[in-house]
Amino acid sequence: MQKRVSSQPGRRAVLKWGATIASFAINPAARAQFATHPRKQPAPDELTPPAPVSITVNARPISSFDLRDRSRTRFGALAFRSGLILTSSFRGFGGLSSLRLDPKGQRFISASDKGTWITGRIVYGAREMTGLADVEAAPMLGHDGRPITARGWFDTESIALDGSLVYVGIERVNRIMRFDFGKGFTRARGEDVEVPPAIRKLPFNRGLEAMVVVPCDRPLGGTLIAISERGLDAGRNIVAFLIGGPSPGRFSIRRTDNFDISDACLLPSGDLLILERKFSLIGGIGIRIRRIAINAIAPGALVDGPSLFEADLGQEIDNFEGLDAFVNDNGDIVLTLVSDDNFSLIQRTLLLQFTLVED
Repeated sequence: MQKRVSSQPGRRAVLKWGATIASFAINPAARAQFATHPRKQPAPDELTPPAPVSITVNARPISSFDLRDRSRTRFGALAFRSGLILTSSFRGFGGLSSLRLDPKGQRFISASDKGTWITGRIVYGAREMTGLADVEAAPMLGHDGRPITARGWFDTESIALDGSLVYVGIERVNRIMRFDFGKGFTRARGEDVEVPPAIRKLPFNRGLEAMVVVPCDRPLGGTLIAISERGLDAGRNIVAFLIGGPSPGRFSIRRTDNFDISDACLLPSGDLLILERKFSLIGGIGIRIRRIAINAIAPGALVDGPSLFEADLGQEIDNFEGLDAFVNDNGDIVLTLVSDDNFSLIQRTLLLQFTLVED
């Protein structure tokens, strides 16, 4: 879903169970690969689209997250590490609605609102991010090899990884597609994933906004968790789905303080982090991260969890729609957030990193 937020602190405004799926079973060989790492491209033929486009992304550092107290580094359970403002002359760069990183927090996959893969590598200094390298853009392809946008499918809002398999949630048409990046990387052709009928009935522009695949060694292992932005149940809580795995079904996440869900990721412990955002003329703009115990998630459950982090216009925020976590060489849990600029001149693409401080 598109929401517009200006880049100036004083002027920011938003403009805007079914049965287990047999096709969800994963080949063990596929699990051994990581989708974030490019593969050798197949030889071109008349059905193969052009190679991905290499693009240059400029990065300007954000030295402080807090605009009112630039010496402040602690924000709830998070400690600010570094941030970048990203720009590019490539017209297809922007609208980043999801983010997935490799286990080292370096190579990444992202998707724009317009059905485009953006892939590359985060460059680091001593500990801070300094820029992006090896960035490429490529259209998402359907089973017929044509861009999915040719059939009117866009608002690609969520990504989940399972080895070399990449699942993409398409909000505008309430569908999930699966791509095997072991077969051509971003030139892999997608296929539809069978979903519970209730997903197709989610509200327009309030559909699937966050997805994760639970590793097989965790509770709910092998399950694709798919969460709506603001599909509401009878109690006006956020509707979410367990697809495949040992206990497919539907559950809800308690909605509080008018926050909607924009992404999610799993911690090393297996717990679920959900990224949320809100806007109102009275309450203003804000973002939040909540922690949900993975053991609490089950068909029919209503889950909730503590807030780890909140920020408002007094901090360097924008329309954050991507969240992922990795463990660095020092054993720190690092959270990475990316914002969706909606291809707007008054919004920004921000890439931020925080350390999760477990007191």
